[in-house]
Amino acid sequence: MPTPATMVAPSTGSFPKKDQEWRAVLSPEQFRVLREKGTEARGKGEYTKLFDDGTYSCAGCATPLYKSTTKFDSGCGWPSFFDAIPGAIKQTPEAGGRRMELTCATCDGHLGHVVKGEGFPTATDERHCVNSVSLKFSKMSSQ
Repeated sequence: MPTPATMVAPSTGSFPKKDQEWRAVLSPEQFRVLREKGTEARGKGEYTKLFDDGTYSCAGCATPLYKSTTKFDSGCGWPSFFDAIPGAIKQTPEAGGRRMELTCATCDGHLGHVVKGEGFPTATDERHCVNSVSLKFSKMSSQ
């Protein structure tokens, strides 16, 4: 029987994997961020300045999370979105209440944080500050 230290079980129960299984499919940096709730270096992520049309999915389980139409340049150094695909993410309050932790609703991978009320001219006045390493981008195909 796996112990809590060796099993990463999301609250949805839909994607339980042992740490060794996650390590086999994620890079060390992806594992550190997605499974250990780390943060990548500011301004270093591959998607920080990408504004192509497409979809951003979870790097852990490939669940579509964000559409490029909700991405904006907040100047914070990480990819910023003002809204997610409905049902794709979970938001959990952090101590102090200023931020909400963002996790993938399917695999419970750590994505980043939501900050509200910063005054950005977006539809939600939210900034989903997401680690690039937590995402995979798929360019929209032209038809």
